[in-house]
Amino acid sequence: MAPGNVLTSNKNPDSMACMNRKTFGLTLAVSLLAGAACFAATPQMGTWKLNEAKSKITPGTMKNTHVVYSSMLGQVKIKSDGIDPSGKPIHVEWSGKFDGKDYPVTGDPNSDTRSYTKVNERTLTTANKKNGKVTVTGQIIVSADGKSRTVTLNGTTLKGKKFKNVAVYDKQ
Repeated sequence: MAPGNVLTSNKNPDSMACMNRKTFGLTLAVSLLAGAACFAATPQMGTWKLNEAKSKITPGTMKNTHVVYSSMLGQVKIKSDGIDPSGKPIHVEWSGKFDGKDYPVTGDPNSDTRSYTKVNERTLTTANKKNGKVTVTGQIIVSADGKSRTVTLNGTTLKGKKFKNVAVYDKQ
């Protein structure tokens, strides 16, 4: 090749940039869908309604009647509605990861932080704390068919009374 000659492409630089953008966009879309599919496959995710007939809730403790687990970009959000220990409606929210670390919780008079730890695909453990002191521990197990989950909680009420609740939820 003679000096000064430059190899050139038959492709238009603008069409190359457009193709790169399309490839990037397609790759991003597939990645997001794959990530969403992974979270959707997690048995805990979804909407759960308390099955009071199958549950044993200690009087004077909080009762969650409707719970929603959702996830986005690696974070989990749990929203629950129910009845507080005095019988008034309550709304509780928690956001974090199932990594055993404490994350703030709002709306729960018995705790200001919660941690969740993933034991396996269908099992979580939880620890609720108020002012750094553990008030409730528990286990959340989704049935093999994914249609129900059982939440077993052991703890102490704000009045110092020990309790054990077994709440059974049906997937909605």
